[in-house]
Amino acid sequence: MFFASLLAMIIASVIIVGLIMGAIIGLVAKASSSEGKETKINSASILVIDVAKKYHEQGMNNSFASFSNESSYSSGLYDLTQAIKYAKTDDKIKGILLKLGGSANGWATLQQLHMALVDFKTSGKAIYAYGESISQGAYYVASAADSIYLNPVGSIEIKGFATVMPFFKTTLEKLEIQPEIYYAGKFKSATEPFRADKISDPNRLQIQAYQHDLWSEFASAAAKHAHTDTPTINQWTATGAIQFPQDAVKYKLVDGLLYWDEVEQRLRTKTGQKEKEEVKYVNVDDYRNNVKSGSKISENKIAILFAEGDIADGEQEDDYQIGSKTLVESIRKLKDNDKIKAVVLRVNSPGGSGLASDIILRELNLLKAKKPLIVSMGDYAASGGYFIACHADSIFALPNTITGSIGVFSVLFNFQGLLKNKLGVTFDGVKTAPYADFPTVSRPLSPEEGARMQASIDTFYSMFKSRVSLGRKISVGDVDSIAQGRVWTGRAALNIHLIDALGNLDRAILSASRMAKITDYKVVTYPEPGDKLDALMRRFKGNSASAMMSTAIKEQLGSDYEWYKQVAGLRKMNGKAMMAMPFLINVE
Repeated sequence: MFFASLLAMIIASVIIVGLIMGAIIGLVAKASSSEGKETKINSASILVIDVAKKYHEQGMNNSFASFSNESSYSSGLYDLTQAIKYAKTDDKIKGILLKLGGSANGWATLQQLHMALVDFKTSGKAIYAYGESISQGAYYVASAADSIYLNPVGSIEIKGFATVMPFFKTTLEKLEIQPEIYYAGKFKSATEPFRADKISDPNRLQIQAYQHDLWSEFASAAAKHAHTDTPTINQWTATGAIQFPQDAVKYKLVDGLLYWDEVEQRLRTKTGQKEKEEVKYVNVDDYRNNVKSGSKISENKIAILFAEGDIADGEQEDDYQIGSKTLVESIRKLKDNDKIKAVVLRVNSPGGSGLASDIILRELNLLKAKKPLIVSMGDYAASGGYFIACHADSIFALPNTITGSIGVFSVLFNFQGLLKNKLGVTFDGVKTAPYADFPTVSRPLSPEEGARMQASIDTFYSMFKSRVSLGRKISVGDVDSIAQGRVWTGRAALNIHLIDALGNLDRAILSASRMAKITDYKVVTYPEPGDKLDALMRRFKGNSASAMMSTAIKEQLGSDYEWYKQVAGLRKMNGKAMMAMPFLINVE
């Protein structure tokens, strides 16, 4: 009876999945037929930007939109900045409304959005911002607005920055799991959570340095909106002066305490509408199809190649991951396309596999031999993310970009104690040579094996420094003095010649056009925007049970899923040389 019931469930599931897939295919076909159609924009409209939304570098199509109230396209950062630029001269757009809350975006993403809004204001159009609970990241963006409104019983954070790291050394000891850790660079703190129980002195030094740089950018923006200076902002945070909404008004950090209906009334007045007339809003996702950029008739093209996520060997397996094989295929297409006159590589990556990074750099060098290659850095271009960028003709970063981290590490975990003492599992084997079962997780490494691991890491580190030396045209000794695994902000990286200039993606595109000696061109993006359906199928490919479990864990953990993902990803390292920051820098 059990197996009969199980068989019936399986058959029913197959039928249901088939019906759902048929419906999805129909929706995809329908969405494809309407792709590129402009959205009807009413006159005197307000462009709405949700600052709480996570903006990846590139947008994504949504074939499931018909099942919900979501848009058929979710804008990325590039779409967002282009929409703001176009709205600046669009007569139908009278202003921008920023919806404030928390923010899952990195500080360079927030900075690029802030810069786009500052540029928009030169049109004379107004920017309004409203939130019920305003985080520091959201406030940084909102500081570009003409008016910031806070709910009368809401909250606002102006308190300074903090970085909190988890440490698992004691946990591993209790589980009788022994980490085998090898690294090069005294600042290479990637393995610190597994070999220490607190932040080391070198790591504390670099954290304090980049916190200082990021806070300087924040305090300057806040001071400008409040019509004061940064020492005053620093004094307020030191004394905890901003505790209640009334404090934010008192110190002019916000321009009023209003409920949403009161904010809407001000928007009606601004757009010349009557008291009960509906405000005409248009969100960025819908506005995207109306944005015009570049020449439509020129045969010359500048390509933006997006590289976002961890760097992994082989094909891309996750939504936002840099698979070496997948990215190399895109690089080769751009190299062989004669209409592409220059390429801007947009890097937003904390690094990953050393092997994959070197494979990608090789293909980028082959492309560079045929046409200009410019790099634009996002939130992160660190370790392997910097490695793939270092040979570009020019490198641009934002002041808030985290880069550098020129160092290498490798991690193995010895599970012998856990398996033997907790589960009663032991191992034995036969081998024909001393290193036949190396590396292994079933026993500790011998001193000779440990020496081999360290030699491998040191070799990779030397190769990393030599690649940087060649690309940046500085001596290996000078590279070593700024390497050692240390991370730098974009502003600091400029002073030590890791980058060429501070600038956003538009600045990198302008540099590419000048190097290609073209003034009339169209900007195109690679790869094509993905689809949520493709992402779903990719997760289920080959291991549906694992994909379902991962999805369930993500839904339960929310923003903390990133910690789980990074810890779970350690098992894939298995003694490989890694150019990565496994634990992303978290500054809140």
